[in-house]
Amino acid sequence: MIPLSILDLAPVTEGSDASQTFANTLDLARHAERLGYKRYWLAEHHNMPGIASAATAVLIGHVAGGTAAIRVGAGGIMLPNHAPLQVAEQFGTLASLYPGRIDLGLGRAPGTDQATARALRRYYENAKEFPNDVVELLHYFEPATPDQPVRAVPGAGVAVETWILGSSLFGARLAALLGLPYAFASHFAPAALSEAVALYRREFRPSARLDQAHVMLALNVVAADSDEEARRLFTTQQQAFVNLRRGRPGLVPPPLEHATDIENWCSPEEKAGVDQALACAVVGSTTTVRDGLRQFIETHRPDELLLTANVFDHDARMASFRRAMQAHRANA
Repeated sequence: MIPLSILDLAPVTEGSDASQTFANTLDLARHAERLGYKRYWLAEHHNMPGIASAATAVLIGHVAGGTAAIRVGAGGIMLPNHAPLQVAEQFGTLASLYPGRIDLGLGRAPGTDQATARALRRYYENAKEFPNDVVELLHYFEPATPDQPVRAVPGAGVAVETWILGSSLFGARLAALLGLPYAFASHFAPAALSEAVALYRREFRPSARLDQAHVMLALNVVAADSDEEARRLFTTQQQAFVNLRRGRPGLVPPPLEHATDIENWCSPEEKAGVDQALACAVVGSTTTVRDGLRQFIETHRPDELLLTANVFDHDARMASFRRAMQAHRANA
């Protein structure tokens, strides 16, 4: 049975606030640990009212400090927003506090709009520097040499499991070249999924960090008592995507009254766009999710799965991840 992990966007729902979101995040992480999930990742986004994980390293520390064994990490840190040395120091600190439990996923997108990206890192040239930044960052995690002019303290010689994230062939090729594990964002950008995974596995070069290719695929999974209820809960995610495409990101909305209401809530063109973006989704009862997980794994052969569920109600979200794990184990 391949491992399951969770990607949490720290959703801020309508009628709630960041403080409640952070309490829910820790509650879900502890729940995931009890259920046997391997990793709990948080994603860096900025200037988005419905996502509270902007200070990603700080939130990772909060979750790692409130759990005991589950790996906690970034899925990911958007490296164009940061100096590599600062990221090495932050994650060197986290890995020193919680040894053997910290993951660092690196992405080259800003995770925000252009104006906010400039506000985050005013003197950065462009994302074309991403490969060089990754190499620089990895160097800071190596044991420091006596003549090394700049070192990460802490960070040098600290074990931080580092991943490359991607939604295109660029990240797949870089992860293969550097011999790093690769996580593909199939939960919102599935178009290049098969081609990127095939390229990564074909071009992978073993490294001191990893001796063989290792792929984790992200998947939207919403599980409920019935297919109809799960599809209704999924309308929260569909609305959020439409709002983002309209240029009006806001707090996470409640689900619509009926699953089919989404057809009238947005235009046919918007619905088609969301269906394409969220094509990698398994939504339904425990039985439906069991079959959907099995089919997805048989088709794409990932080494791990990273599940995400943008469900409005916290208890329903907790139950969804419980059912997902039950469904996965039923396939073992």
